[in-house]
Amino acid sequence: MIGIIGKKIGMTQFLQGDGELVGVTAVEAGPCVITQIKSQAESGYNAIQLGFEEVKHLSAPEGGHLKDLGKFRYLREFRTEDIALNQVQGKRGDKVDVSFLKPGDLVDVIGFSKGKGFAGVVKRHHFAGGPKTHGQSDRHRAPGSIGATTSPGRVLKGTRMAGHMGSERVTVRNLQVVHTEQNRNLLLLKGAIPGANGGLLVIRKAKE
Repeated sequence: MIGIIGKKIGMTQFLQGDGELVGVTAVEAGPCVITQIKSQAESGYNAIQLGFEEVKHLSAPEGGHLKDLGKFRYLREFRTEDIALNQVQGKRGDKVDVSFLKPGDLVDVIGFSKGKGFAGVVKRHHFAGGPKTHGQSDRHRAPGSIGATTSPGRVLKGTRMAGHMGSERVTVRNLQVVHTEQNRNLLLLKGAIPGANGGLLVIRKAKE
C-alpha cells in the first residue's frame, strides 16, 4: 500500500529495544477502505482513493459514490505511477491498516497546523517592531511602511502583513516509523507532527 489516513493522538515516549528512549507521536492510522481505483484511461491519472471514519449521514451524491461500502467522513487519494500497482494492492472494498508499515520505514505526514486566528506582524512574521523611544508611543508592534511612492505606486503582492495565522497545510518528510500495532490501529512516529490532537493526517510512504 502507498499510504493511509489517520488522526493524531498526541506525543509520548517509547523505549526501544536497545534501551534508547525516543519522543514519538501516536497516530490512530485507519482502518481505511478502498473506495475507488482510478486509472489513466478513465480519469487521466492513476490513484487509489481511501475512506476513513464512519459517520451517520451522507449527502445523496456521496452515498451513491460509496454505495455498499459504508459512510465515511473523509476521502483522500494516493497517486501511483502505474495502474498495475493498484491491482496488486487491492480492489474496491478492501480494508487497509498499518500492517504495510514496519519499524524503520520512512513516511511523509501531511497535516494542518494549529490555527492562531488573526495575528499581527510581530507574532506572524517575527518583525522587530518600531522604535521604543523618541515619542513613538503607539508604534511598538506596527509593520511600518508597506510600499514605495510613485514607483511602483502600489503594494506588491505577497507583502507580509497582519492576518490569519496558522491553519495551513504542512508536510513533514522522512519521519521514521518506530512501532506499529495492527490490532489497535496504532502507529508511533519519531518526532513531532503538525496540527492539534485529533487532527486529520495523511500518511504516505516516503519517496526513495
